[in-house]
Amino acid sequence: MADRLFVSVLGHRNSGKSHTWNELFGRTVRTSGSSRFLELRPNECVEVFLISGSNEERDQYAGDVLRDQTARVVLCSMQYVDRVSSTVAYVLQEEFQMYVQWLNPGYSDTSAYPDYLGIGNRLLHAHATIAVRSGKDDAVSRVRELREFIYGWAAFRKLIVQC
Repeated sequence: MADRLFVSVLGHRNSGKSHTWNELFGRTVRTSGSSRFLELRPNECVEVFLISGSNEERDQYAGDVLRDQTARVVLCSMQYVDRVSSTVAYVLQEEFQMYVQWLNPGYSDTSAYPDYLGIGNRLLHAHATIAVRSGKDDAVSRVRELREFIYGWAAFRKLIVQC
């Protein structure tokens, strides 16, 4: 099993996915071609690769974006549309451990919606950790949750570095 972590924020368009990453980094962040360091606690960082805009919105295949990435932690937006299944399939094929924070309802949704794509069951069957959170609520608590999950995973593997 590959010892890599795939942390995703899943939701409809304008659900708060990018806002979540911006809050996590403490600034506006975008996808780039290289990894960066994420400060998890004061002066404690881990190397991550970020896909801020979802592959589904960009009409890209996750495998093409992640093929040459070596960061052990990948942060990725996933849009809740049919095409998200190809991202999930790639991540499972590459044997990432998965943590998915599903924004349901999302910031722009009128209310919570059922899992009409069956993504929740597929993720649970693959032993992913799923947390359903409201994109309408302040992002502070869900960002803290992401930060602590990543910290625990990375600290156990001795991936935390001084920054």
